[in-house]
Amino acid sequence: MKTLLVDLRSDTVTRPTDGMRAAMLKAPLGDDVFGDDPTVNGLQDMAAELLGKEAALFVPSGTMSNQLALRAHTRHGDEVIGHSGCHMFNYESGAASALAGVQFRLLASDDGTLPLDAIKTSIHQTDDPHYAPTTLICLEDTHNACGGVPLPSKHIAAVAAIAKEHNLPLHLDGARFFNAITAKGISARELAAPFDTVSICLSKGLGAPVGSILVGREDAIQRAYRFRKMYGGGMRQAGVIAAAGQYALQHHITRLSDDHRRARLLAEHISTLPGFHVDLTKVQTNLIYFGLEENHHLSLLSPTGKPRLVHELLELGVAITGGPYRLRAALHLDVDDAGLEMACNAFSRVADV
Repeated sequence: MKTLLVDLRSDTVTRPTDGMRAAMLKAPLGDDVFGDDPTVNGLQDMAAELLGKEAALFVPSGTMSNQLALRAHTRHGDEVIGHSGCHMFNYESGAASALAGVQFRLLASDDGTLPLDAIKTSIHQTDDPHYAPTTLICLEDTHNACGGVPLPSKHIAAVAAIAKEHNLPLHLDGARFFNAITAKGISARELAAPFDTVSICLSKGLGAPVGSILVGREDAIQRAYRFRKMYGGGMRQAGVIAAAGQYALQHHITRLSDDHRRARLLAEHISTLPGFHVDLTKVQTNLIYFGLEENHHLSLLSPTGKPRLVHELLELGVAITGGPYRLRAALHLDVDDAGLEMACNAFSRVADV
């Protein structure tokens, strides 16, 4: 493989900026398990204020943040309503059942929304012991598996109304929360308002090296705090990484529109290549899902075991994920306009254009 020039595998591959590294170096530290790391406390206060919630908890990963929300809102044997493509069910190593002891009631759609009538008929609030009690509804915004699309605000409001009617808490997997508010042109408080808890990731589009935050009601965060310790998420002088999160929230939100713009330009370029197809209506944030025509030569496996498209792009210094027919490119902090041009040229070369 030649030197990697443009890494489009995920928005998790970013490196801390010089300003972020300086903030990490200067961060005042304490022991977070004892609650006396001033930088962690400052980050938690900042996140709670930004989203208009009562409290926040800094954790190592988005998976832990989501799983702590499940533990905070449910009991073993409960049922949680979510989307069939949601990250919490599909990509968190079975933690919902293994750790929280809950099962998902999965509802399907092409755009990440939950069919409202299906939610209503799926809620179990009965003394009949045959049914697992429904105790939580979850949404994901932006929705990764459905193309990185933001959920319509009207839909979130409608789901929140159903949750309120049935006295059910509502959790948001906001791994790309700030991409969602950027695409929709709304504030963080506006998106967070209907939810009892929100998980936000600092290490994706915001460019921090590690960390997520669970934000929400005081009682839910207090329960999550205990389970963070149980799950092994208690950290000591964590201000070193919390400082990166503070810097990210202060400096890297408004620039997300650049990632969205570049994603659109790359998607439009890919759509012009013979044998490639991309639904441009779904390219609304920093993620591009695209495909190849059936039996396309670039979908065949290379000697490395990767689809030939992935292999040949890698030889040109451009990394993507997926295959053989569904592939993804993610734009992020470390891809500038020059990197975008390199990626477009690499796609053209492998497509023989």
